Amino acid sequence: MNSEIPTWPERADIAQRSLDHYFGTDRPQFLENYHPAGAGDSTTFNYWWLAHVIDARIDAWERSGDGHWLDLARRTHQNILERNGGSLFNDYFDDMLWLGLALLRLAGATGDERYRRDTVAIWEHVVAEGWNDTFGPSLAWRKPQLDYKNTPANGPLVILSARLADSEYLRYAHAAFDWLTHTLVGDDGFVEDGINRERDGRIDRHWQFTYNQGLYVGAAVELYRRTGDAEYLKRATRTALTAVDRLSDGTVFRGEGSGGDEGLFKGVYYRYLGLLLPLLSADDPDRARLERFVRDSTDALWRTCYHDCHLRAGNDWSAPSAEPIPYSTQLSAIMAIEQRCRLG
Repeated sequence: MNSEIPTWPERADIAQRSLDHYFGTDRPQFLENYHPAGAGDSTTFNYWWLAHVIDARIDAWERSGDGHWLDLARRTHQNILERNGGSLFNDYFDDMLWLGLALLRLAGATGDERYRRDTVAIWEHVVAEGWNDTFGPSLAWRKPQLDYKNTPANGPLVILSARLADSEYLRYAHAAFDWLTHTLVGDDGFVEDGINRERDGRIDRHWQFTYNQGLYVGAAVELYRRTGDAEYLKRATRTALTAVDRLSDGTVFRGEGSGGDEGLFKGVYYRYLGLLLPLLSADDPDRARLERFVRDSTDALWRTCYHDCHLRAGNDWSAPSAEPIPYSTQLSAIMAIEQRCRLG
């Protein structure tokens, strides 16, 4: 490779630093919600975006060993608590589970058991407040809407429960995964968003997001790790491939919406695809195809979004973007590039 072209680990560092370059601001805000600052809502507390910032910083620390990134992960956790009145909890079960997943990784990275205790507290709170039998045993999306069930809540519950690994946690992991499979997953592995959002018993088939595909992939991967049952690996692979077939143009996933949250959806897919790939055999054609997609899409991302020594990602990586962007969009780019580094 030309010495003037940064390696992928160097590009990952650039992407991570670009988050602070474009969005960094003083506490308590910590990160501006949009770039340019003031282009969108500048004060909303995006709890679940910040949970993913913790995860992204841990990715950088695992790759580089640089304690600076771990320090930023800790600072992000503190910012969440400060802005949430010192509490771990809010009304959204998926939000809390994302924080639980990030804190469990932070516990492993730092050896500080306080993070694991907080993870367990989140899990217990979520199950006590949100698990019910409406439309089958599963987790609700949020406290004021306990009869609305979706992938964004049940996917992270499976992943976190499987990682906690105790038999009681695993019981919920299996139940939530079975509910997802039988309620929201099609024969081709495509994962729908949710059921009964408008209290009419309907499935939201018009909401087709990479986020849901990634969550099901991650849930299946974690259960495969716990059980060794190859059926979970088969399901994860099928959903990963179907996501590329149905939601990409063959090279990149296009924009999935402009509400802010949608910017993070691609990153969730890349994160859990990255956990699936090493489990597939080196000569598996499905692995080769999925790895090629990661390479092609991150090549496109770098080609269209890198300028002036920084990476500023748009929602559609096929073309440069000057539009205002939320930092959720930048997080997806960071997560994709961190996964690209794992491919070597």
